[in-house]
Amino acid sequence: MADNCVSRVPVFASLSGQDQLRVEALAHPVRLKAGERAYGADDELSKLMVLHTGHLKVFRLSADGSEQLIRVLGPGDFAGETSVFTGQRPDDYATALDDCRLCVFRQEDLEGLIRKHPEIGLRLLAGVSARLTETEHRLSSLTSRDVERRLADYLLGLPGDWEDGGVASVTLPLAKKDVASLLDTTPESLSRALGSLAARGLVAIGAGRAVSITQPARLQQLVDEV
Repeated sequence: MADNCVSRVPVFASLSGQDQLRVEALAHPVRLKAGERAYGADDELSKLMVLHTGHLKVFRLSADGSEQLIRVLGPGDFAGETSVFTGQRPDDYATALDDCRLCVFRQEDLEGLIRKHPEIGLRLLAGVSARLTETEHRLSSLTSRDVERRLADYLLGLPGDWEDGGVASVTLPLAKKDVASLLDTTPESLSRALGSLAARGLVAIGAGRAVSITQPARLQQLVDEV
């Protein structure tokens, strides 16, 4: 049981080992390769998907068919909760960014689990609330900040390795076109903003997706400017 989504993810972390085994018996394992779809807006989906390994990108399609990235899910995150709780079809899509392993729960099984273990429902609610807070922050950033400041805020929010002298090395978790979509801009505008931050000495652009935050205090000042 040491290597399954039931024992590893926060939603089920408070359960006893015996209860985790019971939950594991209800989970349907799913494997996806990079680029494969987990679900779409035209699916009859009433399932909760808990991500064990890998990453999923969740997005909507605009009227012209372009993707608008909503979020990226990593190990321990879940998707499909809206359709499970409301009974409505999803209005978004999810595809695998890399090879993924998921545990999928049918609606009726999940409802039974929550009745027996209310703490699971509370943890799901906490996760949804955290997403709402993140979404509100992003909306505020999109309406009140230019691309440079949005990018600065995004970089400061990434996990990084702090070095001597206050330098942080971060890695963009997505391709630049996806980061641009997340920040509601174009890849060209994102590249210009990143180049501008580098020209001002606030960051240094490394190989691939690597970025060094060389002046974190000044970058935060840029984010906080009114």
